[in-house]
Amino acid sequence: MSENAILSVRGVTKTFPGVKALDEVSFEVNRGTIHALVGENGAGKSTLIKILAGIYRDYQGEVLLDGKRLTLRSPADAQAHGISVVHQELKLCETLSITENIFLGNLLYKGPLVDWGAMNRKAAAMLAELGMNLKETRLVDTLSVAQKQAVEICKAVNHDCKLLIMDEPSATLTDKELKMMFAVMRRLVERGVTIIYISHRMEEIFDLASEITVLRDGRFVKTLPTAGCTREELIRLMVGRPLENEYPKAQVALGPPVLEARGLCQKGVFEDISFTLHRGEILGFSGLVGAGRTEVMLAMVGLTRLSGGEVLREGRPVRYKRFRRAIRGGLGLIPEDRKRQGLVQIDTVSENICMSSLKKVMRGFLLNQRLERQYAQKYIKALSIATPGPATEVQYLSGGNQQKVVIAKWLMADSDILIMDEPTRGIDVGAKSEIYRLMGELVAQGKSILMISSEMPELLGMCDNVVVMYEGRKVGQLSRAEASQEAIMALCV
Repeated sequence: MSENAILSVRGVTKTFPGVKALDEVSFEVNRGTIHALVGENGAGKSTLIKILAGIYRDYQGEVLLDGKRLTLRSPADAQAHGISVVHQELKLCETLSITENIFLGNLLYKGPLVDWGAMNRKAAAMLAELGMNLKETRLVDTLSVAQKQAVEICKAVNHDCKLLIMDEPSATLTDKELKMMFAVMRRLVERGVTIIYISHRMEEIFDLASEITVLRDGRFVKTLPTAGCTREELIRLMVGRPLENEYPKAQVALGPPVLEARGLCQKGVFEDISFTLHRGEILGFSGLVGAGRTEVMLAMVGLTRLSGGEVLREGRPVRYKRFRRAIRGGLGLIPEDRKRQGLVQIDTVSENICMSSLKKVMRGFLLNQRLERQYAQKYIKALSIATPGPATEVQYLSGGNQQKVVIAKWLMADSDILIMDEPTRGIDVGAKSEIYRLMGELVAQGKSILMISSEMPELLGMCDNVVVMYEGRKVGQLSRAEASQEAIMALCV
């Protein structure tokens, strides 16, 4: 172990039934740095994090912290050793206040009584340092996803933390919030905290990290300094091959309008939203968190109520008062949170694919499981879903393959308009390229896509036109030729 290393991972191997998640992984993390850990979904990053967090205890090899072998019995034990984790999935008590969440399990006392005053003051100071204008007594269930993420970071660093592991913390944050978080991370490093940072966003890795460790298929590939490393080299190390075309946009001649929105309103949320989607088009929606993009789509398909405006389907007015009517009308929704809203994690691949098209696999009042498997196999092959088989539970698939299952569900339901909300969030660079390729194939077949995305390169690389929203209003629309990061951001703000 080198003199400047705070963490040393030596020959760590972790095996699950039939799967070797980590295979002789070894690397070091230097003290007082931001160290990026990258790799495709399934590379072993999450398994390694769970070992460092004290969740997995049964593994081979050893982990050293400050030169001493680390034997963790629980996540609480990891925190006692100075290791805190901000997981990709938020782990907050929604019905408690911000202060109560930050100090959960770590209360301050004044004599025999809980010192709420001291905790509120400390929580307020931490929020201010993050640049979040929030009252510390506010209930967590009233916060946006971005605000909840800030509370998670406060909660993690509230312990006597010397090693902070951040797993995709930026996935739901706006550019402004990202800058605030990055500033906080750099201040933490100045105070001596070491950060292991996991992200699929290349620009963040090159902006923040001083060193990068690459994992692939559960094995260590390389640790290299960020200085001098190129995006192309890093992608090649992650996926094992050059990625020649990151945004394989299909060139499709646009057909007639298939969906029109005219003056859509939802009181207090958005107003006067109009757009037209053509056959074969990918129409993007850009805007900062809170702009109202997702809310427009949910109201349009009947998951919430419109207070005004009209929707036209191939020139005919329609009103989807229930989501099932939108499904019958050929609309499918790939939601932002695929794990909770798009899939049933404990159900199989075949059950998830067929759940919106049960009539196709029913014979009388009974489910024909043979037919269900046949349909599932058809879409597993068509979409190249990496799964041991249709009977595999969806929770065991990678993020990219889970997203393909959601898409397969709507293709089986004969959807010719797909609403894709943050379609590549939490997906590695190789799987992103596969999703983009699939999107291109779908529009080439005559389908149309409404894509909400917070990733500017994705919008520019894949969309024919981009609608920009700000605080519940449409503030502009740019063609592919007109769109640029500068033009979109000028409208976003």
